[in-house]
Amino acid sequence: MTSPYGTEASTDRDRSLIRSGTRQVKERVVGALFAACAGISVLVTGGIIVILLSETLGFFSDVSLLEFFTETRWTPLFREKHFGILPLLTASVQVAAGAAILALPAGLLTAVFLSEYAGPRLRSVLKPVLEVLAGIPTVVYGYFALTFVTPALRAVFPGTEIFNAAAAAIVLGIMVLPTVSSLSEDALRAVPGALREAAYGLGATKAEVTTRVVVPAGLSGVIASFILALSRAFGETMVVTIAAGNSPSLILNPLESIQTMTAYIVQVGLGEASGGTLEYRTLFAVGMTLFTITLAMNWLGLRIRSRIGGGGHARR
Repeated sequence: MTSPYGTEASTDRDRSLIRSGTRQVKERVVGALFAACAGISVLVTGGIIVILLSETLGFFSDVSLLEFFTETRWTPLFREKHFGILPLLTASVQVAAGAAILALPAGLLTAVFLSEYAGPRLRSVLKPVLEVLAGIPTVVYGYFALTFVTPALRAVFPGTEIFNAAAAAIVLGIMVLPTVSSLSEDALRAVPGALREAAYGLGATKAEVTTRVVVPAGLSGVIASFILALSRAFGETMVVTIAAGNSPSLILNPLESIQTMTAYIVQVGLGEASGGTLEYRTLFAVGMTLFTITLAMNWLGLRIRSRIGGGGHARR
């Protein structure tokens, strides 16, 4: 005769096995879903690289690398054609550098204030404000530069052109400021609290602890935020397209019109060149150059930021 206790134990084991099997099936399904998403990302990235490379190689079969990187004129859409990317590259660097002059120190000081000086209530107000800046569409930033920043510059510097590099750089600096402040604050708050307490125990003031202990300890994360912000500024499209103009000239005056690499891509993408022509392939050559530069900057920023991954626990 079978004991009722043995029957109940067998039933519990069966239920446990069923639950375990169901859990394993769910985990396999979720794992397959994650793997599929990762695979799609890899395929999309690979497809972009293949298309860029194929069209870029077609371009360089007609234009030499030496001309592309050393010629000082860029007029592929004119009757007299020149294919020197230096004016576009210089314009992109000029705008990104101007944005960096504004965003990097302001973003770092904002991060220091949020991390070391602001109380929880004030931080809960300032953080959403920065997130709102990060969420504004870039086309809105572009028209803000054109309709507000440029008239202000013309009031101070009457010779300022309607489309100019300075307005684009200023607005780009405002746009990437949340990136610098947010990532830098994360790096500073990841500095172990024991370092702060040790410095206070030695008689250091608040300013000394911040400048001599916290910022140096989180410097790798701060530098990574700088590089990632510069990468975004370098690859920004709508702000420079609207505010900086489309004059591919090798000039350093920020009050004059310029054309960045992204602005040229927009110009050709709007139908300025017929598909399959050499002029059309310049779009991919410029895009490949921009892709390589931004990829290198992002890779460098992530490598530097990874150094703080095991650097201690965030301060509570």
